[in-house]
Amino acid sequence: MTTPPPALLIAGHGTRDDAGAEAFRDFVRELGHRHPELPVAGGFIELSPPPLGDAVTELVERGVRRFAAVPLMLVSAGHAKGDIPAALAREKERHPGISYTYGRPLGPHPSLLNVLERRIDEALGGRDPGAREDVTVLLVGRGSTDPDANAEVLKAARLLWEGRGYVGVETAFVSLAAPDVPSGLDRCARLGARRIVVLPYFLFTGILPDRVKQQTEGWAAARPEVEVRSAEVIGPEPELLDLVMERYAEAVKGDLRMNCDSCVYRIALPGFEEKVGLPQQPHFHPDDDGHHHHHGHHHGAHSHAH
Repeated sequence: MTTPPPALLIAGHGTRDDAGAEAFRDFVRELGHRHPELPVAGGFIELSPPPLGDAVTELVERGVRRFAAVPLMLVSAGHAKGDIPAALAREKERHPGISYTYGRPLGPHPSLLNVLERRIDEALGGRDPGAREDVTVLLVGRGSTDPDANAEVLKAARLLWEGRGYVGVETAFVSLAAPDVPSGLDRCARLGARRIVVLPYFLFTGILPDRVKQQTEGWAAARPEVEVRSAEVIGPEPELLDLVMERYAEAVKGDLRMNCDSCVYRIALPGFEEKVGLPQQPHFHPDDDGHHHHHGHHHGAHSHAH
């Protein structure tokens, strides 16, 4: 008899916004429909039902003993680094005999960057995607007291800018970190932006994305000489459903990799397509003083054939 695959447990932030919480629950249901071979459940760390513990209990009552937990989060902040592992450890005490592996947050995966690009195009009203040389994007993250989490938003902005032809992609945060949305828009204007798309770096609708839109509209009303448009959140797109399954598969295999998602030698990033699969040769920097830093080492050490 073959062992059933581990169940999929999806962990969400939680929101005070009913529509946002319902969007998460719908997303979990949709994943379950798409993967009937797999028990799927989801819960929140805080603020909205069901709590993560209830989702674990639901799986245990369905006979599940092993599961893989995937944080449905774009960046690894306090929730993904601390709260979810703590919640899972507590569940292990409550349900002796269960075991779990823990996946990594979604991150600025190329497929999500493609969705963000689509959201920008939609906000511009179907203008020729080639005509981006007057478009500045302000990517707005949730904001965190964790510098590493905020840095992840800047990484996403840089990857969104690379090879897509926008004037620039600036960043701002809606809470807990500077610059806030009006300051981010001021910065775009000082850099000479004439057409700005404000792009919320959020998975689903909610109080914070709504706040981004309100603050954008407030700023734009006072600056009629600048064209400002608001883009929509990522939403329950097929790319997001597929990415969660990719994170699930990594967690099940224990294949928690380095930043290979955005590695030009693995993924065809815009403008760098010719690098995919290139063999990696160690190269030496003249100022290395004889220390052999195998710069290409992480890429050489794994196969590019996937």
